[in-house]
Amino acid sequence: MADRLTRIAIVSSDRCKPKKCRQECKKSCPVVMTGKLCIEVSSTSKIAFISEELCIGCGICVKKCPFEAIQIINLPKDLDKDTTHRYGPNTFKLHRLPVPRPGQVLGLVGTNGIGKSTALKVLAGKLKPNLGRFDNPPDWQEILTYFRGSELQNYFTRILEDNLKAIIKPQYVDHIPKAVRGNVNEVLSQKDEREMKLELCKDLDLNQVLDRDVGDLSGGELQRFAIAVVAIQHAEIYMFDEPSSYLDVKQRLKAAQVVRSLLRPNSYVIVVEHDLSVLDYLSDFICCLYGKPGAYGVVTLPFSVREGINIFLAGFVPTENLRFRDESLTFKVAETPQESAEEIRTYARYKYPSMSKTQGGFKLTVKEGDFTDSQIIVMLGENGTGKTTFIRLLAGLLKPDEKGEEDEVPEFNVSYKPQKISPKFTSTVRHLLHQKIRDSYMHPQFNTDVMKPLQIEALMDQDVINLSGGELQRVALCLCLGKRIVAAKVIKRFILHAKKTAFVVEHDFIMATYLADRVIVYEGRPSVNCSANAPQSLLTGMNLFLSHLDITFRRDPTNFRPRINKLDSTKDREQKSAGSYYYLDD
Repeated sequence: MADRLTRIAIVSSDRCKPKKCRQECKKSCPVVMTGKLCIEVSSTSKIAFISEELCIGCGICVKKCPFEAIQIINLPKDLDKDTTHRYGPNTFKLHRLPVPRPGQVLGLVGTNGIGKSTALKVLAGKLKPNLGRFDNPPDWQEILTYFRGSELQNYFTRILEDNLKAIIKPQYVDHIPKAVRGNVNEVLSQKDEREMKLELCKDLDLNQVLDRDVGDLSGGELQRFAIAVVAIQHAEIYMFDEPSSYLDVKQRLKAAQVVRSLLRPNSYVIVVEHDLSVLDYLSDFICCLYGKPGAYGVVTLPFSVREGINIFLAGFVPTENLRFRDESLTFKVAETPQESAEEIRTYARYKYPSMSKTQGGFKLTVKEGDFTDSQIIVMLGENGTGKTTFIRLLAGLLKPDEKGEEDEVPEFNVSYKPQKISPKFTSTVRHLLHQKIRDSYMHPQFNTDVMKPLQIEALMDQDVINLSGGELQRVALCLCLGKRIVAAKVIKRFILHAKKTAFVVEHDFIMATYLADRVIVYEGRPSVNCSANAPQSLLTGMNLFLSHLDITFRRDPTNFRPRINKLDSTKDREQKSAGSYYYLDD
């Protein structure tokens, strides 16, 4: 009996197609062969049903399903009694809940599809937790009894007695224009319960878009607008689902300060954030979420910020003696020495001349530089400093106004993944890859280095126009890598195998320092007059960039990840006086 309770079966509603298969799952199930209804499905069913009580975990149905729609998962023991919510039979299951504390920022960290947004909905009172009983949901009295003795009982009691108003800043800000009409100024004035409009518009760089219609805002502008709409209202619970997406480094830090400014002794602030530097900077304590994306998620106890993020990176929860990821992530980066003569012979060297480009009221000046193949160059600068313009000049998509007399811009064979992706392709991901990068995506090396880490296989039979923002990014990255240049997490290994160079725009500090062999720093007035420096070493470039932002970084002694020092802390003042904005320990 105890063994049966720790197994879950997940059937993907996107992939299960009983009308297009021979119901192989049911026909091959040994329990069905004994006459028990372990798997129920016919050619008229919308989706297969698998009984978790009868399932013996043999996994035959998983292998036989032609659409890879089934997962059978053995859960860690004792989790079943901790089920908080389940949407229906054979669907995602959330175990436990994060415990918010009044007057403090609770950060949530975990991979996509692990239950962070579900947890937010439950804590906001927008989703009633059914304790796993989707067919016979409990009433609130039973739910409060279930959480008896924990801080959550007091929290839910306060929500029920209508003392608490909760506001969520949604994850997908690109959906906002469908729900909100009017111009930015009107909407903010309407919501301004705290009389903070002027201050927030200044802090979040919204003054220049006040007269613009919400539907005409870019991704970054929508994100800052969404943060302002939440921060401008009176509430007891403020929730932010991924507040730093689309924002540059400077804007991320500003947004973090706005989020922290909402703290009051009796209010709750909860933040889901994938940029670990920002999460570190704005949280007071952290809950990690682990499990299997799309299948189940488990929330850990609250930890201190440093400990929580390090547990997430290590993939091991010491309080539960449980490993949830095979490998731990560390960010040990040694300062790149000057290349030896031997290395110069090994790698091909490429040069580009100094050049400039004026577009409307904006001028970009590029200082001449060089790079080798098998190298990743990260571009550091605020939005509007000309990073995309530089890439387009290098790719030959734009012609420079002036360039160094002695040099032409070399013809590089460039594959470019843009920042924003609009899906226009009308068929499946499989057809798209076949049409655009047939040779690459059929190559075993490409499969290992790119397709598997990006989990493209799971998207192959979905229509491109139905993909979420994150899924589109993964497919676009796969296409870009298939054309043989590289631009994000999976590229470190691929770039060495393929002997190519990558120019990457990345606003996440931890990602940027993990990826970068060298950096290009952008300086000047955004959207007016900017210059791109020549590629330089990580330490020198980061020092220059951080000095403009007036922030300093230290390194965590456990996994060497960069951590932002609190402004005016002893460490911050110490490093600034020494001119060491970026620490890089050997």
